[in-house]
Amino acid sequence: MTRREVLAGAAGLTLLSGCGKEQPPVPSRVSIVRAAAYDQRLYGTVREMLAQHNLNVRGQRVVLKPNLVEFDPQTTVNTHPMVVHAAYEALLAMGAASVGIAEGPGHRRNTLDLADAAGYFRLVPKFEDLFVDLNVDDVSRVEPKRNPSSLEKLYLPHTVLGADLVVSMPKMKTHHWVGATLAMKNLFGTVPGAVYGWPKNPLHWAGIHESIAMLHSVFPRQFALVDGIVGMEGNGPIQGTPKAAGVLVAGSDPVAVDATCCRIMRIEPAKVAYLELAATGVDSHLIERNIVQIGVPISAVAMAFELPPDFPHIRLKS
Repeated sequence: MTRREVLAGAAGLTLLSGCGKEQPPVPSRVSIVRAAAYDQRLYGTVREMLAQHNLNVRGQRVVLKPNLVEFDPQTTVNTHPMVVHAAYEALLAMGAASVGIAEGPGHRRNTLDLADAAGYFRLVPKFEDLFVDLNVDDVSRVEPKRNPSSLEKLYLPHTVLGADLVVSMPKMKTHHWVGATLAMKNLFGTVPGAVYGWPKNPLHWAGIHESIAMLHSVFPRQFALVDGIVGMEGNGPIQGTPKAAGVLVAGSDPVAVDATCCRIMRIEPAKVAYLELAATGVDSHLIERNIVQIGVPISAVAMAFELPPDFPHIRLKS
């Protein structure tokens, strides 16, 4: 058989399967809801958001991964514990076999002290029994299949590798090294400090954007729930200014969730390098037409976050 005959046969199969038309990508669902404050209404709001996405967690092991970085009572750096507890209770009610909370901060070595200062012991009953410090967890070697970074392998904690579902729960913030830190960047906290040090510099040396995209590819099943009730703008992720955005954003595709958060922050997603690396061509859920928005529209909640000094170019044009 000649090369021309092979190509002709392949073209014929395409016509039969798609009736001669290119098949559109399957849209990704992202929900946006207003949430004005950290109060008891959050429990119902989070429960309804998870129900919108038809998450099947019955009998499964779920790990919630909040963003715990530093604590400063004058600002808002970390994922609020009430959002995390609301997700914990909702997922148990949906039939999850277990729901744990895990984090590996890149700056602080005493993770429990940080969690205590951030209010987790006060607002999450039996927090210490539910929590795993990923910085010191047992690890296994992983060789990512899709890896744009210069790291050939990773050592990652058993707690997250063994989860049926990893729920990334970041704070909506700007970031002085990557522009914006959301669900994908939050996965840096799954990398153990006991192996990679504090603040996990090998990932930075391997290319910070490339390492974020690599980590995203490691976990096959993720869900993202972004705390944007009070985020951070300016010189984030630690030294910025609180920004009351009054939203929660959620979905099963972190690329689509992060792209939606960027648009709320008036950031152009295509100019955030790690999102571009994780996206896949014309079918990418980075593209707004490939995302189905549930709840309030972006236009109803969008507000321009002040950008980090080195990132004026990522501003989303009107």
